[in-house]
Amino acid sequence: MISQKKEAVLIKILVYSGTVLTLAILVSVVGYILFKGIPNISPKLFEWKYTTENVSLFPALINTLLMTFLALLFAAPLGIFAAVYLTEYARKNNRLVKLVRITAETLSGIPSIIYGLFGLLFFVTALKLRMSLLSGALTLSIMILPLIMRTTEEALIAVPVEFREGSYGLGAGRLRTVFKVVIPSATPGILSGIILSIGRIVGETAALIYTAGTVAEIPGSLFDSVRTLSVHMYALSSEGFYINEAYATAVVLLVIVAGINILSAYVAKRIGRRTYGKN
Repeated sequence: MISQKKEAVLIKILVYSGTVLTLAILVSVVGYILFKGIPNISPKLFEWKYTTENVSLFPALINTLLMTFLALLFAAPLGIFAAVYLTEYARKNNRLVKLVRITAETLSGIPSIIYGLFGLLFFVTALKLRMSLLSGALTLSIMILPLIMRTTEEALIAVPVEFREGSYGLGAGRLRTVFKVVIPSATPGILSGIILSIGRIVGETAALIYTAGTVAEIPGSLFDSVRTLSVHMYALSSEGFYINEAYATAVVLLVIVAGINILSAYVAKRIGRRTYGKN
């Protein structure tokens, strides 16, 4: 039998080893991309119009921002309100609630290529939306919906029951309690789910090839075909002629994701301070 002291030391060693290994992998991957990509960043990559000479990533950058905005516009309100219903209004032992949670967990594990095929058959073909910005955004919204819903639900559950009881004790109704007390307290957790969703949107390739297309132009409408940064990077690397530009695109993608994470963390911190009355 291993003593409790030795067991604690062993667990501590395993935890530290896992942390060091994770950080080493992260630093090596990011460092390699920066090493290969930064020297290849040039002004021609940010020209307004894409050509085979400049291989500009600027149209793909604009398309990525548009795709992210539209996907969150469709998925975030639906996911948050669904989580509010499951947590605050539905009965605890309701079979429908259990079914929804199991379905959300199942959808979270489906490969993105399946979502792409569904989007191709339903949005592009059945609804005749063509390969477009709208088709891609609707497909991605379905993909990130379970993630937003589950993270929001966990954030709402983590809000202390005393907050609700105190609000009820002051005469507030359930609706006012949810929107004035519960949701503001759970905002940092909700933003965490949105951050994860943004990361999945920005890095998605397979689903968008089937639904949004690969046209490297800024769209004139929601029904125009577009190419995001991840699809742009895939196209460049698969062609084999623009590997250096693909690495430069990867650097820009890393900077965008890091910037979004930093901004979201700052906003969550500010909201948390305001909610709990800290300076």
